[in-house]
Amino acid sequence: MYSWRSSRPRRPRTAAALLAAAALLVSACSSGGSADTGEPAAEAALAALPQATPSALSAYYGQKLSWRSCGVPGFQCATMRAPLDYDRPDGGDVRLAVARKKATGKGKPLGSLLVNPGGPGGSAIEYLQQYAGIGYPAQVRARYDMVAVDPRGVARSEPVECLDGRQMDAYTQTDTTPDDKGETGQLVGAYTKFAQGCRQHSAKLLRHVSTVEAARDMDILRAALGESKLTYVGASYGTFLGATYAGLFPGRVGRMVLDGAMDPTLSARRLNLDQTAGFETAFRSFAKDCVRQRDCPLGRKGTTPAQVGRNLSAFFRKLDAHPIPTGDTDGRKLGEALATTGVIAAMYDEESWGQLRDALSSAMKENDGAGLLVLSDSYYERDGDGRYSNLMFANAAVNCLDLPAAFAGPKDVEKALPAFEKASPVFGAGLAWASLNCAYWPVKPTGGPHRIQAKGAAPIVVVGTTRDPATPYRWAQSLSRQLTSSRLLTYVGDGHTAYGRGSTCIDSAIDTYLLRGTPPAKGKRC
Repeated sequence: MYSWRSSRPRRPRTAAALLAAAALLVSACSSGGSADTGEPAAEAALAALPQATPSALSAYYGQKLSWRSCGVPGFQCATMRAPLDYDRPDGGDVRLAVARKKATGKGKPLGSLLVNPGGPGGSAIEYLQQYAGIGYPAQVRARYDMVAVDPRGVARSEPVECLDGRQMDAYTQTDTTPDDKGETGQLVGAYTKFAQGCRQHSAKLLRHVSTVEAARDMDILRAALGESKLTYVGASYGTFLGATYAGLFPGRVGRMVLDGAMDPTLSARRLNLDQTAGFETAFRSFAKDCVRQRDCPLGRKGTTPAQVGRNLSAFFRKLDAHPIPTGDTDGRKLGEALATTGVIAAMYDEESWGQLRDALSSAMKENDGAGLLVLSDSYYERDGDGRYSNLMFANAAVNCLDLPAAFAGPKDVEKALPAFEKASPVFGAGLAWASLNCAYWPVKPTGGPHRIQAKGAAPIVVVGTTRDPATPYRWAQSLSRQLTSSRLLTYVGDGHTAYGRGSTCIDSAIDTYLLRGTPPAKGKRC
């Protein structure tokens, strides 16, 4: 499944932090039910936990963090313990990596500000050290200790492991638009091998990487930091993590910003269908911009977005039949799967559109797939030595635990193809088949669609971007309606998430809230 994460800290952090192997029509309804899926709306609401700390967790809540230098100037690191299983706190620990950068200014300290870039699977510590701790507004960094914790199963926090680099190379090149039963079998085989690898290497952890557990870990961190309230900025999937915290601990919510919001009432199939439509919206914006540029390889001035899409689809079909060279030292060629990922990666951030035009021009006119491979590799977090971060592994592990699978098997996908292809003629088929991955997961899901109300919480700012490809704007509208104390802040524009992306209006509204506690005016649009 394509992941929901913020497009920081690198360029082009092509998925806003980003992907595994699944995916996501548009309907005016923003709760779970829709004519497209035939699924009922989520009725259950996330219940708050008791305010009193259970005695079985007192040792975790009472721990003191031992800060040390961690190799990045200005930052300190520590290790925090949390129970592997909250239902059996005596059954062993999970050790979580924490990092911070102390407030740099002389003004009155405002405590700790926890940040998370999304994913699931994006490293919050990497985000802190490469962007938030040095790139957040100076006045925010002056007043807050900037803090991050890699969620359980992610990066430095006992990471989920599944496949080695060569196995991942094969996995990422698997055709996700099968043309016959043989290719369908190959795709099912790839998903099965991925899942079996996760079970082989991370069997014990796989049952305990849910968003609810990660949110409970955040409350232990709050206590360990000496804070009575949690101040938090979460982007993309980080909004689901933050909203879950608010639902579990509404009385402990401080100032909370949820940027690029997810909708917890939706099923996996509906999430993937909505995201498919989101990528189509982003692609049409790219197409309109592309044909105004002299170097657009997909059409000239006046070419419609629909025709641009048909031109791109024709190129994908050529790659499906005849992959092209990339110059990769490991011998990888650019086929349809990697090319599609490269294009989707650039949809997260309009600043990547020029790079995408260059990459497409090289591939389509010069038979050189290197540029699209670079985009795809950055999305998968593959380095020059052929090593992958654990982003894809953690992404699948969390998603497949949080929600029942979008599809039970290939026949379900085939029935859903018309809806996905209507949502996106360019990406629909591939994203529908990519949504099949959780069907073969070795651990049963523990979560399901639900509402989050967080009754009694302090004001929460929900931010939505009108043409966001990964977290469609309607999701922010829905989450804002669910949260009883929310204030919706709208950015009219392109790209995934809004804070720190160049809008003075958005940045000023969020900075004012973080520094003074004053939420944006109702209905504010930028």
